[in-house]
Amino acid sequence: MKTEQVGDALFETWTVDEVETALNNHEIVLIDVRTPQEYMFEHVEGALLMPMAFFKADALPGQTDKRIVFHCGSGVRSEKVSRAAIEAGMARVAHMEGGFGAWKGAKKPYIGTNMSTGAPHRVA
Repeated sequence: MKTEQVGDALFETWTVDEVETALNNHEIVLIDVRTPQEYMFEHVEGALLMPMAFFKADALPGQTDKRIVFHCGSGVRSEKVSRAAIEAGMARVAHMEGGFGAWKGAKKPYIGTNMSTGAPHRVA
């Protein structure tokens, strides 16, 4: 995990392995900031959707029970959202390095779309 001090806040960049471990251990809430269309086509199972276009830092839950980690397709949008959350007063913010592309590249499981039926299915 990489960390950066931004004023009084701590900005963290997590690897896909760190995110997978924390997600499997129920230690984080993974928030996908991609578009609804991107999310519907394929997403990390268990990730919540809060598109960057509708992002409101004050709508986020506190982080007393679980940490919040943002992700997008490549890491660019999730970094922007993370920095916006810091500007809104969050003291500790994290995002996943490389986004969903890195997740798939590391052969992590996700929910995809069966192109012959249009139904969601697990991709291992």
